[in-house]
Amino acid sequence: MNIIEPSAKIINPESLMRASKYIESIGRVCYKSEDLATEESAEKFCSGIIKRGHESVIEHVSVSVRFICDRGVSHELVRHRIASFSQESTRYCNYSKEKFNNEITVIKPPGMDANQEAHWQNLCTAAEQAYLYMLRDGASPQIARSVLPNSLKTELVMTANLREWRLFFKLRTSPAAHPQMRQITIPLLKDFAALNSVIFGELLELKIGD
Repeated sequence: MNIIEPSAKIINPESLMRASKYIESIGRVCYKSEDLATEESAEKFCSGIIKRGHESVIEHVSVSVRFICDRGVSHELVRHRIASFSQESTRYCNYSKEKFNNEITVIKPPGMDANQEAHWQNLCTAAEQAYLYMLRDGASPQIARSVLPNSLKTELVMTANLREWRLFFKLRTSPAAHPQMRQITIPLLKDFAALNSVIFGELLELKIGD
């Protein structure tokens, strides 16, 4: 059994980096003020539409993120309806094969003491053994997966527009969010804000102020 840390990586960072100018070029259509665009005007324009709640304009830009997390966290991610998802399938991935090193990979939950971690590892190992036994006994991966733990690692790509990402971060970096969700979303928000501070910097400042 392989134990790894969760992560989230922006696949198309250039989309965020270019977003402000692109959004300005589209948003000015609403006001027929295209002639007012300058080399320096994009950030002020985008900041203004966000302050006024005119966030439909930022829906014109989408960003894709590759998440590595456990299955439990992935179930929460895919609840964001205005997004597209492509996820590692336990129906078709056979973890007894060489490309998976003949083992399952799991994500360790944060905050466990030594005793809890020992129990967690024992249970994950037992689930792995049951899974591999069922495959050797002729079960298909889609049937054998029924014994796999919630801690099983999964990979998925989420693509959403910037308005949905802002809502995503408001919900998923909140103190009320699951600790394992915050483990990946807070660093991800920092990455978004580093690439486009005018659209995501305000959310990061709120997060720092928690």
